Amino acid sequence: MVKHQPLQVYEKQVLLSLVTGIYGCRWKRYQRSQDESSKWECAWFTILSSSFLLLLFWTYFWLVAQNDFNDFNWLVYNHSGEWRDETIPIVTSTTVGFIYITFLLILALFHISLGQQLNLYWVHKIGVLATLLTIVSGFVSVDDVWGDEWEIILVSLQFTAPFLHIGGLVTLTAVSWLIAGYVVRKERSNFQVTVLAIYILALLALCLAPLTFTCPCIMDRHVLKPPPVIIGRRGAPMLAPENTMMSFSRALQHGASSLEADVTISVDGVPFLMRDHTLRRTTDVSKVFPSREHEDASFFNWTEIHSLNAGHWFLESDPYWTVKTLSPKDRSRIGNLTICSLVEMLRLAARANSSVLLNIRKPAPEHPRFRSWFMDTLWTLQKAGISHRKVTWAPDTDRGRVRGLLQTTNEKLSVEEIRHRGITSLTIHYRKISHHDIQWRISGMQNYNPEQIMLSAVVRRPSRDVNIMKEKLIFSELNNGLGSTEELSLYPENSHVGYSHGGLSC
Repeated sequence: MVKHQPLQVYEKQVLLSLVTGIYGCRWKRYQRSQDESSKWECAWFTILSSSFLLLLFWTYFWLVAQNDFNDFNWLVYNHSGEWRDETIPIVTSTTVGFIYITFLLILALFHISLGQQLNLYWVHKIGVLATLLTIVSGFVSVDDVWGDEWEIILVSLQFTAPFLHIGGLVTLTAVSWLIAGYVVRKERSNFQVTVLAIYILALLALCLAPLTFTCPCIMDRHVLKPPPVIIGRRGAPMLAPENTMMSFSRALQHGASSLEADVTISVDGVPFLMRDHTLRRTTDVSKVFPSREHEDASFFNWTEIHSLNAGHWFLESDPYWTVKTLSPKDRSRIGNLTICSLVEMLRLAARANSSVLLNIRKPAPEHPRFRSWFMDTLWTLQKAGISHRKVTWAPDTDRGRVRGLLQTTNEKLSVEEIRHRGITSLTIHYRKISHHDIQWRISGMQNYNPEQIMLSAVVRRPSRDVNIMKEKLIFSELNNGLGSTEELSLYPENSHVGYSHGGLSC
């Protein structure tokens, strides 16, 4: 007589099947195991967690650095000679990698909570390792090409720290039930104790974190100083091609009281506005003068320079993702723009009673105007009819030859040295100076506005979340050495829109 064993019926566990199936490709029930995870799999969990933390920091870095994306593209352009938006592939790959690693980490935490053995599928192991190596290489590359930008992390924490703290509390609260589900199991292991200890330490650190917060941007509305006025650096480069008449006109239309420009001297002694050393990026020189596209811009004469189109590149490359916000009429005007001369910009500033900041590039020794560039510039100022008290001279060279013009420098100097040199403004990037450093350097000054936020009047493109909020700025007055109308201003050297106060640019 044969005895038959009754069939054993198992309850379907859809969630558990998905967790073990996606994480370790263990879709069948008999492939699951509640045994302790091997040391090898624990090591892979550590690698996965480390990848997540590095990727989290990497993602945060690019989020807070979005105001400086154009600076990054500029650095890449200087290395490669090709202008393109290099941040798009970086942001895209970062987003995909962050979602992927976060999803795997959540599945791993589910394994721990449900008491399942960790067994990461080999395809995921390759993906995690590739992501980790990519992030490490990304850190090395950024440190080599854009190392100064790391300082933005500490600056951004002055604003984001409270929000990061709330996010951290929400995250630890969300995973607490996973940790509890794993720890309260009857079995006890060293790994369980390690997980609990890490969680408690993280929770303790998060609770004590507010003690380290310093947020100078949070101030009483009633004690705020008057907001600084706006200066257009290279005009309004988000609304029109940089260093063109349309760009400067737009800057004035949107409330700028001061203009900034990069000046180059042509071979026939005409100062014109150009940031680059070559005409390749912002003109069609490769079509008009194909054999001279890599030649220094200062070795062209004014007739050749004025014959180039300075607007097509803006419509094609869309450097600030704002072309779609412009009207068809504006795009048509931009398509016919030419390079602007210094005298044209100065006359526009004089008519608008605006001050100007000139960054003049001294010609090379072999340049025909090497010995006369200084007089070429001063003659242009005289020809434009603008008051010398409205002009700030940016180069530190030939400072002793300048008479009647306002002076600026990009060095961190003491108040005594500033007075001695007759400097009225400092051109300092906001990453280069801390709140404590500002307070130390303005000792002896009467009053100041602590860390204003720079904004431009540009329409934001909603699909790209273009954050136009820009660099920070401090305005101060000296007790002695400067009058009531002469103020010392600190302003960013790499921003696109700046501020001024009392006619001084920043």
